[in-house]
Amino acid sequence: MIDSWMGMHGFPWALAANANLVNWSGDWAWGMPLIIFTVLIHVAAFGVISRQTLNASSRTIRRYPVSVFVVVVGLTTLLATTLHAIEVAIWAVAYRFLGALPDNRSAMLYSLNAMTSYGHVGFGLGDHWRLMGALEALNGWLLFGLSTAFLFTVIQRVSLGARRKHHGSA
Repeated sequence: MIDSWMGMHGFPWALAANANLVNWSGDWAWGMPLIIFTVLIHVAAFGVISRQTLNASSRTIRRYPVSVFVVVVGLTTLLATTLHAIEVAIWAVAYRFLGALPDNRSAMLYSLNAMTSYGHVGFGLGDHWRLMGALEALNGWLLFGLSTAFLFTVIQRVSLGARRKHHGSA
């Protein structure tokens, strides 16, 4: 069935032929650098957060292992969430700069929806910028993947540090 549909519609050639209806070069020109920029911000910030939280926790974990674990994981989660909000704002500024959305509130709401793939906003980007919204969703998946990996690593290191301190092996 799919083969007959593809043959009938000339897929992917029909898609390529219709691609000139909407020029997406601006989406790629803005979206890819924004993805790279936000990923670099994310990785650099996590490097700083990692160094600070693990250094601070290693000094106090022996006396208060559970408290230190809760504070470090909670603070790291708060900082990661703040980092995501900053990255959403970066995309929102780009949408406003490009005139893709009418006001700051709409730009932030759309950006947060795109970044999280929530998808329940009652408005969207014009045809010319739609691919950029999809690229932001891709960016969100990458950033949330990095955040998940980072939080997992922090949890492992802090809990391992607590066990070592508790058993006197460190």
